Amino acid sequence: MGKTGLIRHCFYQPLIKEGYYTFFIDIYATSSLKEFVFALGKGIFEKLKPQGNKFIDRFFSIITSLRIGFKLDSITGEPILELGLGDIHAPETTLEEIFIYLEQADKPCIVAIDEFQQISSYPEKNLEAILRTKVQHCSNSNFVFAGSQRHIMMNIFNSPSRPFYQSVSMMHLGAIPLEVYKPFVKGLFEENGKKVTDQLVENVYTLFDGHTWYVQLMLNELFILTDKKGICDVPMINLALNNIIATQDFTFQEIFSRLPEKQKEIMIAIAKEQKAKGVTSAAFIKKYRLTSASSVQSGLKGLLEKDMLTQESGGYQVYDRLFNIWLRRNY
Repeated sequence: MGKTGLIRHCFYQPLIKEGYYTFFIDIYATSSLKEFVFALGKGIFEKLKPQGNKFIDRFFSIITSLRIGFKLDSITGEPILELGLGDIHAPETTLEEIFIYLEQADKPCIVAIDEFQQISSYPEKNLEAILRTKVQHCSNSNFVFAGSQRHIMMNIFNSPSRPFYQSVSMMHLGAIPLEVYKPFVKGLFEENGKKVTDQLVENVYTLFDGHTWYVQLMLNELFILTDKKGICDVPMINLALNNIIATQDFTFQEIFSRLPEKQKEIMIAIAKEQKAKGVTSAAFIKKYRLTSASSVQSGLKGLLEKDMLTQESGGYQVYDRLFNIWLRRNY
């Protein structure tokens, strides 16, 4: 279970479900304050729609800056409410009203904002300060800020010069322990009349450092490849991995072709190291025939901004583990 699954799992717990209004907002695709406010407003609005007109009317009685539209349902032909990006005419005003709505809700709220690191790339550089102030004064709500880019999240919350500095309790989600994962996987196979060896689970887990999404993707492919009453064992790993990489081959080619030459060279070098440290050192530059330390530093900055790399513990990795394998195989 990744961070998103964990948050949703918590929201479904009876204590939370009955005692709080819960809102899950994914802002990965946003690139501005307007789009952030739209995602937040739409997330709350869509959660309220099934609860009836009373809740919707109250929402719009407070958030008066929105001009909601109607469209016809493609199946029933009935008019339905729809909130579009074009309905956000005054983002800061709408944001203020959303926080007023949360503060006045008749139950406490939990608002989870996923991929929160996106706000650092918005053109509106004061958004962190605006949000920090509003969150601080919204006593009726608890906020969960989740992100997949650890170095950016750390900068947002741990840098003394940033508004969110020391304003939250940090929680790092490490890999699910192998000893927990193993019986879970074996149980799922056995429920469907199949078996899987301990060694296979261990190898797949190790291949992806216990990263839930990739481990589950591999195990799903291996499950499909295993016949009823069959045994899933280590020799099947390469076939499963080949199948998965093959489905991504065109995408990876396209992504890689768009990178400048210097960034391609850095990506290949880091992929070969898998966890690269001292990337601006003379030894690393010589080993992979890179240009210079300053050129590598510039390339790293660009690749981090594109989310092609991730940085932690002083080292660099290719963000997409499958892309990392593809690079090692092809270069």
